[in-house]
Amino acid sequence: MMKENGNLEPTNTRVWGSEKTDLSRRSFHRVMMGAGLAVGLGTSSARAATGAGRIKIGQIGTKHAHAGGQLAAVRSCADFEVVGVVEPDEAQRLKVKDYPDYAGLPWLTEEQLFNTPGLQAVAVETDVAGLLDAAEKVVKAGLHLHLDKPAGESLTQFQRILETATQHKKLVKMGYMFRYNPAFQLMIQAVCEGWLGRVFAIHAEMSKLLSDGERQGLVQYKGGSMFELGCHLIDSVVRVLGKPEAVMPHVRKTRSDNWPDNMLAVLEYKEATVSLRSSMVEVDGGFRRQFVVCGEYGTVEIRPLEPAGMILTLDRPRGPYKKGRQEVKFEKAPRYLADWVDFAKAIRGEVKWEFTAEHDMIVQETVLRAAGLVG
Repeated sequence: MMKENGNLEPTNTRVWGSEKTDLSRRSFHRVMMGAGLAVGLGTSSARAATGAGRIKIGQIGTKHAHAGGQLAAVRSCADFEVVGVVEPDEAQRLKVKDYPDYAGLPWLTEEQLFNTPGLQAVAVETDVAGLLDAAEKVVKAGLHLHLDKPAGESLTQFQRILETATQHKKLVKMGYMFRYNPAFQLMIQAVCEGWLGRVFAIHAEMSKLLSDGERQGLVQYKGGSMFELGCHLIDSVVRVLGKPEAVMPHVRKTRSDNWPDNMLAVLEYKEATVSLRSSMVEVDGGFRRQFVVCGEYGTVEIRPLEPAGMILTLDRPRGPYKKGRQEVKFEKAPRYLADWVDFAKAIRGEVKWEFTAEHDMIVQETVLRAAGLVG
Protein backbone atom coordinates (compact mmCIF):
# COMPACT_ATOMS: atom_id res chain seq x y z
CA MET A 1 0.00 0.00 0.00
CA MET A 2 1.09 3.60 -0.53
CA LYS A 3 1.93 5.71 2.50
CA GLU A 4 0.85 9.33 2.73
CA ASN A 5 4.37 10.45 1.87
CA GLY A 6 4.21 8.61 -1.44
CA ASN A 7 6.54 5.74 -0.52
CA LEU A 8 5.48 2.14 -0.73
CA GLU A 9 4.83 0.00 2.30
CA PRO A 10 6.86 -3.22 2.27
CA THR A 11 4.71 -6.03 0.97
CA ASN A 12 5.07 -9.75 0.62
CA THR A 13 1.71 -10.43 -0.91
CA ARG A 14 3.05 -12.83 -3.55
CA VAL A 15 4.69 -15.47 -1.31
CA TRP A 16 2.48 -18.38 -2.25
CA GLY A 17 1.57 -21.54 -0.38
CA SER A 18 -0.79 -24.29 -1.42
CA GLU A 19 -4.04 -22.33 -1.12
CA LYS A 20 -5.82 -21.69 -4.41
CA THR A 21 -6.60 -18.09 -5.33
CA ASP A 22 -8.88 -16.28 -7.75
CA LEU A 23 -5.72 -15.28 -9.62
CA SER A 24 -4.88 -18.94 -10.25
CA ARG A 25 -8.30 -19.61 -11.76
CA ARG A 26 -8.02 -16.56 -14.04
CA SER A 27 -4.47 -17.55 -14.95
CA PHE A 28 -5.69 -21.00 -15.97
CA HIS A 29 -8.25 -19.36 -18.27
CA ARG A 30 -5.45 -17.34 -19.83
CA VAL A 31 -3.37 -20.50 -20.31
CA MET A 32 -6.24 -21.90 -22.33
CA MET A 33 -6.40 -18.71 -24.35
CA GLY A 34 -2.68 -18.73 -25.00
CA ALA A 35 -2.70 -22.40 -25.99
CA GLY A 36 -5.30 -21.69 -28.65
CA LEU A 37 -7.98 -23.74 -26.85
CA ALA A 38 -10.45 -20.88 -26.55
CA VAL A 39 -11.14 -20.24 -30.19
CA GLY A 40 -12.64 -16.87 -30.93
CA LEU A 41 -11.57 -15.13 -27.72
CA GLY A 42 -10.23 -12.26 -29.82
CA THR A 43 -13.87 -11.20 -29.48
CA SER A 44 -14.84 -11.24 -25.84
CA SER A 45 -18.54 -10.61 -26.27
CA ALA A 46 -21.39 -10.74 -28.74
CA ARG A 47 -21.58 -6.96 -28.58
CA ALA A 48 -18.02 -6.66 -29.87
CA ALA A 49 -18.64 -9.25 -32.57
CA THR A 50 -21.46 -7.17 -34.03
CA GLY A 51 -19.59 -3.90 -33.62
CA ALA A 52 -21.97 -2.64 -30.95
CA GLY A 53 -20.47 -1.23 -27.79
CA ARG A 54 -16.91 -1.33 -29.04
CA ILE A 55 -14.42 0.60 -26.93
CA LYS A 56 -13.09 3.67 -28.72
CA ILE A 57 -9.32 3.96 -28.42
CA GLY A 58 -6.58 6.05 -29.98
CA GLN A 59 -2.80 5.85 -30.00
CA ILE A 60 -0.28 8.58 -29.20
CA GLY A 61 3.14 7.99 -30.71
CA THR A 62 4.68 5.49 -33.12
CA LYS A 63 8.35 5.53 -32.07
CA HIS A 64 8.27 2.84 -29.39
CA ALA A 65 9.72 -0.51 -30.48
CA HIS A 66 6.36 -2.16 -29.72
CA ALA A 67 4.14 0.53 -31.26
CA GLY A 68 3.24 -1.26 -34.47
CA GLY A 69 2.76 -4.64 -32.81
CA GLN A 70 0.49 -3.24 -30.11
CA LEU A 71 -1.58 -1.35 -32.66
CA ALA A 72 -1.92 -4.44 -34.85
CA ALA A 73 -3.11 -6.43 -31.84
CA VAL A 74 -5.70 -3.89 -30.73
CA ARG A 75 -6.97 -3.59 -34.32
CA SER A 76 -7.40 -7.37 -34.46
CA CYS A 77 -9.35 -7.35 -31.19
CA ALA A 78 -12.99 -6.78 -32.09
CA ASP A 79 -13.67 -5.27 -28.66
CA PHE A 80 -11.94 -2.04 -29.76
CA GLU A 81 -12.46 0.61 -32.41
CA VAL A 82 -9.24 2.49 -33.19
CA VAL A 83 -10.26 6.08 -33.92
CA GLY A 84 -6.84 7.37 -35.01
CA VAL A 85 -3.15 7.86 -34.32
CA VAL A 86 -1.23 10.92 -33.13
CA GLU A 87 2.32 11.40 -34.38
CA PRO A 88 3.55 15.02 -34.15
CA ASP A 89 6.89 14.21 -35.81
CA GLU A 90 6.14 14.63 -39.51
CA ALA A 91 9.19 12.66 -40.64
CA GLN A 92 8.21 9.74 -38.44
CA ARG A 93 4.60 9.93 -39.63
CA LEU A 94 5.69 9.80 -43.26
CA LYS A 95 7.95 6.87 -42.43
CA VAL A 96 5.25 4.65 -40.92
CA LYS A 97 1.98 5.82 -42.53
CA ASP A 98 2.08 3.12 -45.23
CA TYR A 99 3.05 0.30 -42.86
CA PRO A 100 0.29 -2.35 -42.66
CA ASP A 101 -0.19 -1.71 -38.93
CA TYR A 102 -1.27 1.89 -39.65
CA ALA A 103 -2.99 1.43 -43.00
CA GLY A 104 -6.33 3.20 -43.30
CA LEU A 105 -6.24 4.92 -39.91
CA PRO A 106 -6.81 8.67 -39.50
CA TRP A 107 -3.85 10.80 -38.41
CA LEU A 108 -4.97 13.18 -35.67
CA THR A 109 -3.61 15.93 -33.49
CA GLU A 110 -3.71 15.37 -29.73
CA GLU A 111 -6.56 17.86 -29.49
CA GLN A 112 -8.56 16.02 -32.12
CA LEU A 113 -7.98 12.71 -30.37
CA PHE A 114 -9.01 13.93 -26.93
CA ASN A 115 -12.10 15.59 -28.42
CA THR A 116 -13.26 12.41 -30.15
CA PRO A 117 -16.83 11.69 -28.98
CA GLY A 118 -17.02 8.55 -26.84
CA LEU A 119 -13.26 8.10 -26.51
CA GLN A 120 -12.55 5.73 -23.59
CA ALA A 121 -8.88 4.76 -23.80
CA VAL A 122 -5.53 5.80 -25.25
CA ALA A 123 -2.42 3.74 -25.92
CA VAL A 124 0.86 5.61 -25.42
CA GLU A 125 3.61 4.37 -27.75
CA THR A 126 6.05 7.28 -27.97
CA ASP A 127 9.77 6.85 -27.50
CA VAL A 128 10.59 6.07 -23.86
CA ALA A 129 11.58 9.68 -23.12
CA GLY A 130 8.07 10.86 -23.99
CA LEU A 131 6.01 8.10 -22.36
CA LEU A 132 5.24 9.70 -19.00
CA ASP A 133 4.32 13.16 -20.30
CA ALA A 134 1.90 11.65 -22.81
CA ALA A 135 0.51 9.25 -20.21
CA GLU A 136 -0.14 12.08 -17.78
CA LYS A 137 -2.27 13.86 -20.37
CA VAL A 138 -4.31 10.69 -20.87
CA VAL A 139 -5.12 10.09 -17.20
CA LYS A 140 -5.82 13.79 -16.59
CA ALA A 141 -8.40 13.51 -19.38
CA GLY A 142 -10.09 10.73 -17.42
CA LEU A 143 -9.29 7.94 -19.88
CA HIS A 144 -8.07 4.37 -19.52
CA LEU A 145 -4.37 4.08 -20.33
CA HIS A 146 -2.15 1.59 -22.07
CA LEU A 147 1.45 2.62 -21.38
CA ASP A 148 4.36 0.83 -22.95
CA LYS A 149 7.46 -0.04 -21.01
CA PRO A 150 9.60 0.89 -19.20
CA ALA A 151 7.60 3.56 -17.38
CA GLY A 152 10.18 6.32 -17.74
CA GLU A 153 12.93 7.39 -15.38
CA SER A 154 10.86 9.49 -12.95
CA LEU A 155 9.29 7.36 -10.22
CA THR A 156 7.53 10.44 -8.82
CA GLN A 157 5.81 11.23 -12.11
CA PHE A 158 4.80 7.60 -12.64
CA GLN A 159 3.30 7.47 -9.15
CA ARG A 160 1.36 10.65 -9.94
CA ILE A 161 0.00 9.05 -13.11
CA LEU A 162 -1.16 5.98 -11.20
CA GLU A 163 -2.77 8.09 -8.49
CA THR A 164 -4.59 10.24 -11.06
CA ALA A 165 -5.89 7.17 -12.88
CA THR A 166 -7.08 5.72 -9.57
CA GLN A 167 -8.86 8.97 -8.67
CA HIS A 168 -10.70 8.86 -12.00
CA LYS A 169 -11.42 5.12 -11.52
CA LYS A 170 -9.56 4.30 -14.72
CA LEU A 171 -7.25 1.38 -15.48
CA VAL A 172 -3.58 1.41 -16.43
CA LYS A 173 -2.26 -1.40 -18.62
CA MET A 174 1.51 -1.70 -18.91
CA GLY A 175 3.17 -3.15 -22.00
CA TYR A 176 5.06 -6.00 -20.32
CA MET A 177 4.92 -8.75 -22.89
CA PHE A 178 4.97 -11.92 -20.78
CA ARG A 179 1.86 -11.30 -18.67
CA TYR A 180 -0.31 -13.35 -21.02
CA ASN A 181 2.38 -15.61 -22.46
CA PRO A 182 0.95 -19.16 -22.04
CA ALA A 183 4.09 -20.53 -20.38
CA PHE A 184 4.15 -17.68 -17.87
CA GLN A 185 0.45 -18.20 -17.17
CA LEU A 186 1.03 -21.89 -16.45
CA MET A 187 3.97 -20.91 -14.23
CA ILE A 188 1.70 -18.54 -12.29
CA GLN A 189 -0.90 -21.29 -11.95
CA ALA A 190 1.76 -23.71 -10.65
CA VAL A 191 2.88 -21.16 -8.06
CA CYS A 192 -0.61 -20.10 -7.00
CA GLU A 193 -1.93 -23.65 -6.67
CA GLY A 194 1.07 -24.77 -4.63
CA TRP A 195 2.52 -27.21 -7.13
CA LEU A 196 6.02 -25.85 -6.46
CA GLY A 197 5.62 -25.24 -2.73
CA ARG A 198 7.49 -22.26 -1.35
CA VAL A 199 9.60 -20.57 -4.01
CA PHE A 200 13.24 -20.22 -2.94
CA ALA A 201 14.89 -19.06 -6.16
CA ILE A 202 14.22 -17.44 -9.51
CA HIS A 203 16.83 -17.17 -12.22
CA ALA A 204 15.98 -15.18 -15.34
CA GLU A 205 17.85 -13.86 -18.35
CA MET A 206 16.79 -11.62 -21.22
CA SER A 207 19.44 -10.51 -23.67
CA LYS A 208 20.03 -9.71 -27.33
CA LEU A 209 22.68 -8.38 -29.68
CA LEU A 210 22.09 -4.77 -30.68
CA SER A 211 23.09 -3.34 -34.02
CA ASP A 212 25.05 -0.09 -33.91
CA GLY A 213 21.94 1.83 -34.97
CA GLU A 214 19.76 0.25 -32.30
CA ARG A 215 22.40 0.93 -29.69
CA GLN A 216 22.61 4.59 -30.67
CA GLY A 217 18.88 4.91 -30.06
CA LEU A 218 19.20 3.58 -26.50
CA VAL A 219 22.35 5.23 -25.14
CA GLN A 220 20.32 8.19 -23.84
CA TYR A 221 18.74 5.89 -21.24
CA LYS A 222 21.19 5.47 -18.38
CA GLY A 223 19.47 2.35 -17.06
CA GLY A 224 20.94 0.29 -19.88
CA SER A 225 19.90 -3.25 -20.69
CA MET A 226 18.15 -3.86 -17.34
CA PHE A 227 15.94 -0.81 -17.91
CA GLU A 228 15.14 -1.72 -21.52
CA LEU A 229 14.84 -5.53 -21.35
CA GLY A 230 15.11 -6.62 -17.73
CA CYS A 231 11.90 -4.76 -16.86
CA HIS A 232 9.87 -7.53 -18.52
CA LEU A 233 11.42 -10.09 -16.18
CA ILE A 234 10.94 -7.91 -13.11
CA ASP A 235 7.21 -7.62 -13.80
CA SER A 236 6.93 -11.41 -13.61
CA VAL A 237 9.16 -11.68 -10.53
CA VAL A 238 6.89 -9.24 -8.68
CA ARG A 239 3.85 -11.30 -9.68
CA VAL A 240 5.42 -14.31 -7.96
CA LEU A 241 7.22 -12.82 -4.95
CA GLY A 242 6.05 -9.24 -4.49
CA LYS A 243 8.34 -6.41 -3.46
CA PRO A 244 11.98 -7.38 -2.75
CA GLU A 245 13.54 -6.51 0.58
CA ALA A 246 16.75 -5.44 -1.18
CA VAL A 247 17.99 -4.93 -4.74
CA MET A 248 21.67 -5.09 -5.64
CA PRO A 249 22.56 -3.93 -9.17
CA HIS A 250 25.79 -4.94 -10.88
CA VAL A 251 26.49 -2.67 -13.84
CA ARG A 252 29.09 -3.44 -16.50
CA LYS A 253 29.92 -1.55 -19.71
CA THR A 254 31.68 -3.26 -22.61
CA ARG A 255 32.01 -0.40 -25.11
CA SER A 256 33.69 3.00 -25.21
CA ASP A 257 30.34 4.83 -25.19
CA ASN A 258 30.10 3.93 -21.49
CA TRP A 259 26.54 2.60 -21.81
CA PRO A 260 25.48 -0.17 -19.36
CA ASP A 261 25.07 -3.11 -21.75
CA ASN A 262 25.93 -6.03 -19.45
CA MET A 263 23.91 -6.07 -16.24
CA LEU A 264 23.07 -8.32 -13.32
CA ALA A 265 20.68 -7.64 -10.46
CA VAL A 266 20.16 -9.70 -7.33
CA LEU A 267 16.83 -9.34 -5.54
CA GLU A 268 16.56 -10.51 -1.95
CA TYR A 269 13.46 -11.85 -0.22
CA LYS A 270 12.97 -13.36 3.21
CA GLU A 271 13.01 -16.91 1.87
CA ALA A 272 14.19 -16.46 -1.73
CA THR A 273 16.86 -14.96 -3.94
CA VAL A 274 16.41 -13.81 -7.52
CA SER A 275 19.15 -13.34 -10.11
CA LEU A 276 18.37 -11.33 -13.23
CA ARG A 277 20.76 -10.95 -16.15
CA SER A 278 20.31 -8.72 -19.16
CA SER A 279 22.84 -7.80 -21.82
CA MET A 280 22.80 -6.20 -25.24
CA VAL A 281 25.95 -7.94 -26.51
CA GLU A 282 24.95 -11.62 -26.59
CA VAL A 283 24.94 -13.31 -30.00
CA ASP A 284 21.54 -14.92 -30.56
CA GLY A 285 20.65 -13.91 -27.02
CA GLY A 286 16.95 -14.19 -27.76
CA PHE A 287 17.16 -17.96 -28.02
CA ARG A 288 18.71 -18.30 -24.54
CA ARG A 289 16.19 -16.09 -22.75
CA GLN A 290 14.79 -17.94 -19.77
CA PHE A 291 12.73 -17.70 -16.60
CA VAL A 292 13.31 -20.44 -14.03
CA VAL A 293 11.30 -20.75 -10.80
CA CYS A 294 12.51 -23.20 -8.15
CA GLY A 295 10.33 -24.33 -5.27
CA GLU A 296 10.54 -27.00 -2.59
CA TYR A 297 8.24 -29.35 -4.58
CA GLY A 298 9.27 -28.61 -8.13
CA THR A 299 10.76 -26.36 -10.79
CA VAL A 300 9.43 -24.51 -13.83
CA GLU A 301 11.94 -23.77 -16.60
CA ILE A 302 10.64 -21.48 -19.35
CA ARG A 303 13.11 -21.42 -22.24
CA PRO A 304 12.92 -19.89 -24.74
CA LEU A 305 10.45 -17.27 -23.65
CA GLU A 306 9.07 -16.89 -27.18
CA PRO A 307 7.84 -19.08 -28.73
CA ALA A 308 7.06 -20.45 -25.30
CA GLY A 309 8.81 -23.61 -24.20
CA MET A 310 8.76 -25.26 -20.77
CA ILE A 311 10.27 -28.06 -18.75
CA LEU A 312 8.18 -28.82 -15.65
CA THR A 313 9.65 -30.93 -12.84
CA LEU A 314 7.37 -32.11 -10.02
CA ASP A 315 7.85 -34.26 -6.92
CA ARG A 316 4.35 -35.75 -7.37
CA PRO A 317 1.49 -35.55 -9.90
CA ARG A 318 -0.10 -32.07 -10.04
CA GLY A 319 -3.18 -31.23 -12.07
CA PRO A 320 -2.80 -32.92 -15.46
CA TYR A 321 0.98 -33.30 -15.04
CA LYS A 322 2.89 -36.37 -13.87
CA LYS A 323 5.67 -36.75 -11.31
CA GLY A 324 9.15 -36.05 -12.65
CA ARG A 325 10.61 -34.02 -15.49
CA GLN A 326 8.43 -33.37 -18.53
CA GLU A 327 8.22 -31.05 -21.52
CA VAL A 328 5.11 -28.91 -21.82
CA LYS A 329 4.27 -27.70 -25.31
CA PHE A 330 2.16 -24.69 -26.22
CA GLU A 331 0.58 -23.60 -29.44
CA LYS A 332 2.02 -20.34 -30.65
CA ALA A 333 -0.03 -17.46 -29.26
CA PRO A 334 -0.15 -14.01 -30.89
CA ARG A 335 1.76 -11.51 -28.80
CA TYR A 336 -0.36 -8.84 -27.07
CA LEU A 337 -3.82 -10.03 -28.19
CA ALA A 338 -4.86 -11.74 -24.94
CA ASP A 339 -3.74 -8.61 -23.04
CA TRP A 340 -6.18 -6.49 -25.01
CA VAL A 341 -9.03 -8.98 -24.68
CA ASP A 342 -8.69 -8.99 -20.90
CA PHE A 343 -8.26 -5.21 -20.77
CA ALA A 344 -11.53 -4.77 -22.66
CA LYS A 345 -13.31 -7.06 -20.19
CA ALA A 346 -11.85 -5.11 -17.28
CA ILE A 347 -12.91 -1.77 -18.78
CA ARG A 348 -16.45 -3.12 -19.08
CA GLY A 349 -16.36 -4.41 -15.51
CA GLU A 350 -16.68 -8.04 -16.58
CA VAL A 351 -13.47 -9.03 -14.77
CA LYS A 352 -11.29 -7.46 -12.11
CA TRP A 353 -8.03 -6.05 -13.49
CA GLU A 354 -5.21 -8.01 -11.91
CA PHE A 355 -2.39 -5.50 -12.43
CA THR A 356 -3.09 -2.91 -9.77
CA ALA A 357 -1.44 0.46 -9.25
CA GLU A 358 0.41 -1.04 -6.29
CA HIS A 359 1.81 -3.82 -8.48
CA ASP A 360 2.89 -1.42 -11.23
CA MET A 361 4.53 0.92 -8.73
CA ILE A 362 6.49 -1.90 -7.11
CA VAL A 363 7.62 -3.08 -10.55
CA GLN A 364 8.83 0.35 -11.61
CA GLU A 365 10.63 1.03 -8.34
CA THR A 366 12.36 -2.35 -8.64
CA VAL A 367 13.26 -1.71 -12.30
CA LEU A 368 14.94 1.59 -11.40
CA ARG A 369 16.82 -0.02 -8.50
CA ALA A 370 17.93 -3.00 -10.57
CA ALA A 371 19.17 -0.59 -13.25
CA GLY A 372 21.17 1.38 -10.70
CA LEU A 373 19.08 4.54 -11.16
CA VAL A 374 17.59 4.58 -7.66
CA GLY A 375 19.43 3.72 -4.45
